[in-house]
Amino acid sequence: MNYIHPEAQIGDGVEISPFCYIDRDVTIGDGSWIGPNVTIFKGARIGKNVRIFPGAVISGIPQDLKFRGEETTVEIGDGTTIREYVTLNRGTSFSHKTVIGKNCLLMAYVHVAHDCILGDHVILANNVNLAGHVVIEDWAILEGLVGVQQFIKIGRHSFVAGGSLVRKNVPPFVKAAREPLSYAGINSIGLKRRDFSQDQINHIQDIYRILYVKGYNISHALEIIEREVSPSPERETILQFIKNADPGIMKGFKQINGSNNVSKD
Repeated sequence: MNYIHPEAQIGDGVEISPFCYIDRDVTIGDGSWIGPNVTIFKGARIGKNVRIFPGAVISGIPQDLKFRGEETTVEIGDGTTIREYVTLNRGTSFSHKTVIGKNCLLMAYVHVAHDCILGDHVILANNVNLAGHVVIEDWAILEGLVGVQQFIKIGRHSFVAGGSLVRKNVPPFVKAAREPLSYAGINSIGLKRRDFSQDQINHIQDIYRILYVKGYNISHALEIIEREVSPSPERETILQFIKNADPGIMKGFKQINGSNNVSKD
């Protein structure tokens, strides 16, 4: 038996499995599948061909003491998959929404807190936990058991190793690992899978060698990149991310003897 509020807007071809709760002010797009025992509270805006697996709780109120019952939403883009026991909290008065982009995969037990913004094709593996106000850009991948501090930004096409604690912003195109979280090379495998050319990958490597390998401070490294590296969309993406990064970007990993230890890929 299901409870579906009469004001909920259910699209064509939506399959709703037994024992679901669907509140008022909910929209579910055409062709979506809602598995058993799914709870969807008010404010959910679910796109087309979304799959939500058993036990997920969508659009719960924020776990934020500042929340005063304001009307806010959770938006889930077309083609996204939400696996078992994922919890997605709706926004607060800060931005009024939490957003999951198109064609994302959120694996079992992921938690996405209030006012988070996820781009398209993002993958969050099992037990990833995002605090409030986290931004994750397109094509980023977070392995299992990653925890992300509030107000952190993770750049596009980046990769964060399992079990990491993310306390600083992670720039685009990189791999991040170790404790404290540090630069571990560029995400060359992911970039190749997404049809970046070898020239583009080499160009990105050149930028991050200046930024992380050669021992410059951030401001000096940015000056060198702007002066010596040829303009490109990738260069501009990296520069804009770092210039806008607050509370700063993660550091390069250094060995006890002080030399940088970074991946060559």
